Amino acid sequence: MNAPCDVPGVMLAKAARAVPAPDALPGGCSYEPKWDGYRVLVVRGAPALSCPGAVGEGDEAVDLLGRSGKSLARYFPEVLEVVRALPAPVIVDGELVVRSGEPGAERLDWDALSARVHPAASRIERLSVETPAEVVCFDLLADAAGELVAAPFRERRARLEALLAGVPDASGVHLTRTTTDPVEATDWFTRFEGAGLDGVMAKGLDTPYEPGKRTMLKVKHQRTADAVVVGYRVHRSGQGVGSLLLGMFHEGELLPVGGISAFPTARRAELVEELEPLVERDADGQVVHAARERNRFSSGRDSSYVPLRPERVVEVAFDQLEGRRFRHTVRLVRWRDDKAPQECTLDQVEVASGYDLRLVLGDS
Repeated sequence: MNAPCDVPGVMLAKAARAVPAPDALPGGCSYEPKWDGYRVLVVRGAPALSCPGAVGEGDEAVDLLGRSGKSLARYFPEVLEVVRALPAPVIVDGELVVRSGEPGAERLDWDALSARVHPAASRIERLSVETPAEVVCFDLLADAAGELVAAPFRERRARLEALLAGVPDASGVHLTRTTTDPVEATDWFTRFEGAGLDGVMAKGLDTPYEPGKRTMLKVKHQRTADAVVVGYRVHRSGQGVGSLLLGMFHEGELLPVGGISAFPTARRAELVEELEPLVERDADGQVVHAARERNRFSSGRDSSYVPLRPERVVEVAFDQLEGRRFRHTVRLVRWRDDKAPQECTLDQVEVASGYDLRLVLGDS
């Protein structure tokens, strides 16, 4: 990916335990769904000319800047085409998403989205047709009148609505919905999870756009579940446990569901000693891992791990189960030596009721 260009970064959010009260932020709260995709700044026209990854010239120049400030443009050629429907110059804050599922039961598909970032041009071109991405827009940093970062959100939102008024949803460019009603926001928090969304955001109506600052609030789904420890990877330093690999049973088969990696340095070394009695070894006493580097617990990556007999159980905190794997960060809550591994099944995890993504987007 290319080096960052001279465009403001994205505004960030800090976590809240529940949907914030209406007066929690300056000017009152504006709530919106929290999308689960790639955060991106859509840069079109003059601002994009300073971006090394920009495609096109003059008003046709466009770039997609990820949260790190680096260009994602080459991975999403179909998005470059649809965002040219936006009048230039403009900088829009939004989210790249990919949807999947049958009509009437569509949802966000994180796996399909992440597969889009690939080095092979032929694969990029094929996936741009098979799993096209779309942009959900939720803020405006600049338009033909100039920069808007100092303007309050209520003004930026009104300008964004006017900007997108002539752009049909069918183009793949969407305007996220908003509300000032915390009851409606709480309903979204529960209902929209069934379409793959992962919570609710809150912005202050009088708050300026502050790149790099955690000015917004976010509420994400938080749950706990019990999982079996099936192995560990050595820390990149070469010392101690880098991550624990977790599994759950489904129809008698132990399936990979993700891992835990946030351990203090001292704890990493302690875990090696604690888990030593569970390490699987061959008849010669060697760790059984060479033949298992590429199996269902490595997710296709060429990354070896130390296999353990599936006897220890941990309780973990997580926010979402995508298919049969945890999404985002998984946190260790406690060891459950009182629980049998066979009790750690996928059906213990609460699954949100299905909800059609088209209804969230307001597609006609």
